[in-house]
Amino acid sequence: MGLFHKLFGKKEQKIQTAKPIYKSIHEEEWDFYFSNVDDVIGSFYVDLGLMKIAPINDKPNFVWVSLKMNNPREDGLSSNNEFDKLAEIEDRLHEFISSKHNSTYAGRLTSNNHRDFYFYFGDTTLYDKTISEAMVAFPSYTYDFGIKEDLKWSSYTDFIYPNPRQFQSIQNRKVVDNLEKNGDPLTKARSVDHWIYFKTDSDRGEFLKKIESLKFDIVSDNEKTSFGDFPYELHISRIDNVDLNSVDEYVLDLWRFANECNGDYDGWETSVEKD
Repeated sequence: MGLFHKLFGKKEQKIQTAKPIYKSIHEEEWDFYFSNVDDVIGSFYVDLGLMKIAPINDKPNFVWVSLKMNNPREDGLSSNNEFDKLAEIEDRLHEFISSKHNSTYAGRLTSNNHRDFYFYFGDTTLYDKTISEAMVAFPSYTYDFGIKEDLKWSSYTDFIYPNPRQFQSIQNRKVVDNLEKNGDPLTKARSVDHWIYFKTDSDRGEFLKKIESLKFDIVSDNEKTSFGDFPYELHISRIDNVDLNSVDEYVLDLWRFANECNGDYDGWETSVEKD
C-alpha cells in the first residue's frame, strides 16, 4: 500500500534545489531545462532566483564565454566523459571573473557542441584579460567571448530564463523527483489532484467544457473571495501515471487550457506509492 502523505506541485511550495558553493547577495535557485535553440536541442542551467531582482542597475553589461567542447555527445550536448573538466572550467571562470569584476553569473547553455557561460558585469575594465587568464589553464580548449550592453537584462529574461510552459515543466520535474526520493518507483497509476483558479465563473465553465472529454472528476468548485483576482477555485482529479513524460503531457494540457480561459493553473499533488 502507498503512503498517504502528499507531494505538492503547487506554486506556493518551496522545493530545495542544489546550490553552487559560491555566495551571492540574492537567494539563488539553480535549475535546468531543455529547449530548442536555433532548431537544435539545448540544455539551460539558470539561476531562477535572479528573476526576482532583475535588472540589477549596476550590472548593465552582458558578457558571454563560448567554449567548444572536446568530447560532446552526438546530439551536441555534454557527455559524462567531459563532465568533470567542464565543471572545472566553469568554476575557474566564475572564480576569476567574480574576484576582479562586479559580476553576477546568470547561467549557461549547452548546445551544438558548445557550452556558453553568461554573466552580467558592472566593471568591464580588462574583462577580456580576466577571461584569458582563466582559460590559460585549459590549452586544449578553444573559446570565444563577447560583450553587449543590456540595461533591461533582456538576454536573461527573454533567452536564458524559461518561458511559462518550460517553467511549469520544471515544477513538474521537481515533484516527480521528490516522489522518487521518497521511494516511489513511479510504476503505479494513482489519483492526481489539480487546482486551477479563475477570474470569473464563466471562465471556469469554459475551462470545464474544454476538458470534458478528458474525464476528470470535479472534487470541488468553490468561490474564495480572499484569493484576489482569481477567486473561482476548481479542484479536479483523475487516475494517472506519474512518470515525467506522462505528467508533462496532462499537466501542460491543463496549463494551456487554463491560460486560454484566463485562468491560473496552480499545481498538482499526489500520494507516494511504494508498492
